[in-house]
Formats: sequence, C-alpha cells, structure tokens
Amino acid sequence: MNPNENSGAQEAPKKNKVFPIILSILVLGGGTFGFIKYNHSQHHEETDDAQIENNVSPVIPRIAGYVLEVRVKDNQMVKKGDTLLILDNRSETIQVQQAEAALASAENNLHVAEANTSASKASISSTQASVATIDAQIEAAKITLRRATQDYERYQNLIKDRTITQQQFEQAEAAKQSAEKQLTVLSEQKVAASRQVNTVTAQSNATGQSVGVANASIQQKKADVENAKLNLSYTVIVAQADGQLSKINVQTGQLVQPGQQLFSIIGSETPWVVGNFKETQLSRIKIGQKVTIHVDAFPGKEFNAKVTSLSPATGARFALLPPDNASGNFVKTVQRLPIRIEFDAADEAVKSLKAGMNADVDVHLD
Repeated sequence: MNPNENSGAQEAPKKNKVFPIILSILVLGGGTFGFIKYNHSQHHEETDDAQIENNVSPVIPRIAGYVLEVRVKDNQMVKKGDTLLILDNRSETIQVQQAEAALASAENNLHVAEANTSASKASISSTQASVATIDAQIEAAKITLRRATQDYERYQNLIKDRTITQQQFEQAEAAKQSAEKQLTVLSEQKVAASRQVNTVTAQSNATGQSVGVANASIQQKKADVENAKLNLSYTVIVAQADGQLSKINVQTGQLVQPGQQLFSIIGSETPWVVGNFKETQLSRIKIGQKVTIHVDAFPGKEFNAKVTSLSPATGARFALLPPDNASGNFVKTVQRLPIRIEFDAADEAVKSLKAGMNADVDVHLD
C-alpha cells in the first residue's frame, strides 16, 4: 500500500473549529441584543416621528398700501415693538384730517343748537310772563265790568223814577260796554299769548332734539377720528413678539393687502418637541414622565425633557380633509397622537435648537 494514500485518509476527518465558535458568538450576541431590546421595550416607548416646535408669529398688514421702507433683514433678531415695515401713509393722513374737520363741524353745530335752545328758553319765559300779565289785567277788567254792571243796573232803576238824568244813565251804560269790550280784548290776547307759549315750547323741544342729534353726531365723528388714526398707525408694522425673522418676502414699492403674510417671527421662547406616537403606544404614556431626546443636528447629545400634555385628537383629525370611515372604503391604519414634550430649561444647548429639526424621543415609563 502506498504510504501517501494512508496519510491522506487520516487527515480527512479533521473539522474546522472556527465556524462553531463564530456561530456561538453570533447566537449569543443576537440573544443578548434581543434580550436588551425586549427589556428596554418594557420600560420605554420610542418614536423617531418627532420635530422641534416653536411659536411662529406671522407678520400680516392690517390695511392695503405700498411699502415705503423695509427696516429689517433676513434672519435678524428683533424685540417686541421694533419697526419692521413702513407703508405709504399719505392717504391715511388725509383721512385723519377729513375726520377731524367733520368733528369740528359737528361741534360747531352743537354750539348753534345750544344757542338756539337758550334763546327758545328765554322766549318761553317771556311769553309765559306775558300770559301772567294778561291774566292780571283780565282780573282787573272783570272787577271793572262788575262795578260798571252794578252801576248800570242801579241807574236803570233810577232813570225810571227820573232820579237821575238821561246823560248820567248813558254814561253808566257806556262804562259797562267799555268794560265788556276791554275784557273781550284781554281774553283774545290771552288766547294768542297761550298759542305763542305752545309754539315757543314746541320750538324749544325741537332745538333740544337738535342738541341731542348734534351730540350723537359728535360721538360718531370722534369714532371716525379714532378709526382714521388707528388706520394711520397700521402704516407702521411692528414686531408682535421677541424672536428671529424668517426670509423677508417683501420689497420697497410692493403693494401689500390686508391679511397677506409677508414673513414670520420665530419666537425666542424655549422650544419644545412634538412626538407623534402610535395609538398602540399610548396606554403607558403619562404626563410628567421623563423623556430623553436625541436631535439629528446634534449627534451624541442627549436632551432631558418630560411629557407635558397629550393632544385631544389624532393628527389626522386636524388634516384639511380628515378621513371619514363611513364612506365604506375602510382600511384600518394605525393613527398617531401628538404629544407635547418640554425640555429642561436649565440646559443652555436647548437655545440652539431650531423649529422643524428632526428628533428621536424615548419616554421612560418607570
């Protein structure tokens, strides 16, 4: 037998010992990794569907106008009350002047109405005094008539006995007739004076109403002046909050309209995170739980935070066209609920976070 053939037959049964070692390491590592993940899932809820949020205040003009001056630049920091834009205010200035002129005219009308009212009151007093004088004259005329009537009746008896002369009787009769006419004239004068009192009183009431109308007109004109001044103030657009400006999408000479969003102010307040968790993850998430956040823009940095509130509805409910499962075409989709998570205010690095950045959220359930 060939010696070389015997040596080859003895080496064939040898096995590679490296493969079992590698397989064992892989199985052990996979099992360890799986156990760690399982154990982590029992005490944590995670999502990578999260973004940094902050207050965004839109800069919107309240009146139409041409931009006269732009006083800010892209990404500039501003304080509340800082002037951002100035619109051409010539039209609004003219409106203020017109409103002030109308107010002055209304005030002048009030003075005229008040003067007429004073004159009417004086006229009423004068006519009432005239009526009182005529009343006194009528009483005196009645007394004179009564005496003249008594004399006339007495003279009638005397003339029959021829105790008096015919001339004396005629004089008594004339006195009686004169007293009657005097009383008639005074009665007619009283009627005329009473009518004058009624007329003057009506005129006074009318002038009083004119004063009321003039006062109402003044109030309206004052409101017009305030409205014109308010529109004039709107030609200066100021920052409504502290923060940083976005890109300035407006140029000098551009016509802007009321309600048109020109640019935005990103608030300087501490930002927060909105994490969108699946509805199947919500059963164990509670307000106040500790949260660890990793932001893609700052790899390796951990931010401490806590859960502060849960949305009252899923994100789909706030969509422009929310899903309506009553249509019959129902496909069950796992919904996500936004959860507000606020950072630890003591961490200075939070100020470097920008709205819209992506983040990974890890909620500690214990």
